[in-house]
Amino acid sequence: MIRVVLDTNILVSALLQPQGLPARTFLMGLAGTTAQLCVSGDVYAEYEEVVRRPKFNRDEAVIESALHAIRQNGFWVKPSEKVNVCSDPDDNIFWSVPRQRVPITSLPAI
Repeated sequence: MIRVVLDTNILVSALLQPQGLPARTFLMGLAGTTAQLCVSGDVYAEYEEVVRRPKFNRDEAVIESALHAIRQNGFWVKPSEKVNVCSDPDDNIFWSVPRQRVPITSLPAI
């Protein structure tokens, strides 16, 4: 199985266009059959902050459903090291997750 970390723009696109390729990718990661969505506390916080921005005008129930699905079905990891590989420092959190090979045993307090 492939483990994936989705950039926030994929999640936003999935919520804006539920029939599009980003939505199918997101759902495939949640299903965990072909791919498994990997997430850390920092990545989840980024997802939550961005999808709630007023400019995306998403219904609260849709947002909560997506976030709940990530909390329940994501492969949660706690990165053991910080990386600094991106020209945009805010994106480094997405590169820290795949470097971690050991899952955490329970959901973080969010």
